Amino acid sequence: MVSTPSDEVKPSSCQYLPRFTSDTPSPNQYLLPLTAQVNAQDHLEVGGCDIYELVQRFGSPLYILDEATLRIASRNYRQAFIQNYPGESQVLYASKAWNCLAVCAIAASEGLGVDVVSGGELYTALQAGVRTEQIYLHGNNKSVAELQLAIETDCRIVVDNWFELQTLVGLSAGVESPISIMLRLTPGIECHTHEYIRTGHLDNKFGFDPDQLEAVFKFVSQQPALNCIGLHAHIGSQIFELQPHQDLAEVMAQWFHKANHYGLALNELDVGGGLGICYTETDDPPSIDAWGETVSQAIVKACESQQIPFPKLLCEPGRSIIGSACVTAYTVGGQKTIPGIRTYLSVDGGMSDNPRPITYQSLYRALAANRMSEPLTETVTIAGKHCESGDILIKDAQLPPLESGDIVVVPGTGAYNYSMASNYNRVPRPAAVLVNSGEASLILQRETYQDLIRQDCLPESLTGLEQSDD
Repeated sequence: MVSTPSDEVKPSSCQYLPRFTSDTPSPNQYLLPLTAQVNAQDHLEVGGCDIYELVQRFGSPLYILDEATLRIASRNYRQAFIQNYPGESQVLYASKAWNCLAVCAIAASEGLGVDVVSGGELYTALQAGVRTEQIYLHGNNKSVAELQLAIETDCRIVVDNWFELQTLVGLSAGVESPISIMLRLTPGIECHTHEYIRTGHLDNKFGFDPDQLEAVFKFVSQQPALNCIGLHAHIGSQIFELQPHQDLAEVMAQWFHKANHYGLALNELDVGGGLGICYTETDDPPSIDAWGETVSQAIVKACESQQIPFPKLLCEPGRSIIGSACVTAYTVGGQKTIPGIRTYLSVDGGMSDNPRPITYQSLYRALAANRMSEPLTETVTIAGKHCESGDILIKDAQLPPLESGDIVVVPGTGAYNYSMASNYNRVPRPAAVLVNSGEASLILQRETYQDLIRQDCLPESLTGLEQSDD
């Protein structure tokens, strides 16, 4: 391995443990789940469970989701609106961050609705027991089948474009009650995030542009089968700035006011989500409470300026609710040292369970879960197992000397890790466990090789063929 100078004092993995600065910590401001601690064996614990022992029991890679952190983040959002917004409010969990039965059920039990972006996510939320009036279906190209499922179950539909609007009018024939819709607009607000996750500026695929909205209002007002209940906008993801949310409030209130001129009795205003989390110790996102206070005050000011009643205020956080609540555990395999260049430390996962580094060049930190107090004397590049040179989880990670069988943990993997996981190289997707008060419950089974071929079809013409000697 490439070692740092011996006279340099290096910290240990313990530096990443949460150090609370208030009685109501905001999970998005910490690298590790709020319950993280080191036990007597010098092992990292989350939710009262020893991560090394979890890997021995459930295998690796392993997603480990801390229930307490997830619930605290959910409650922080609800309280931020209750304390700062004088009107009615509703927090929706943006389930594209991580959609599965257990996560949707926890969100619902905390009083959150669920934002879904596909028929599959909608079906999962329904099966998890989420109330239909608290499910909002998004997407820029919803299929007819997805729209029909939303109509049949009386979910809210966030309409993204003219094609979808006209499709809904066609599907409304024979429907007894008006279809509840919201209109997504593109506010034209830029945020300093990765270009793939900026969604509020004009040059993107989502929403009606401002020059279309009055025509949309007029069209919708003439459709008795459509009940337009509000407006929606989303300006991006992994945002550390508060000013764009203040700007969004002004834009949304102006359009809310204009909709009234067309006889649309709007009563819901959805400002999206986008609050960032800590992936490294240098990240400094605002707290959930600060975000909620800023949004609430901005909406109040904008509504008063436009002389409109306070609407029901909705938001759709995803990453900032679940991102910091999860860590991923890997088992160390082999190492390759290139003298004078770097040492590659290989683990048993990679881009199939965390595609964000190769997709967004996202940065993460790593911890030695079974050697938490040992000094970080080694600089290594953590490489995934996939047949791809770009399958690198972390470059220049600081770790103690590790051997095959040691456990490396990557924090901040609750959002867009499982949900974007793949079977690249026909690698089965990992298991996930929910930890709380020393108990671990399986919430996602590890895929098997049989699972990988379950959908495969082998034509009869290919069965029983002898291999050629050529």
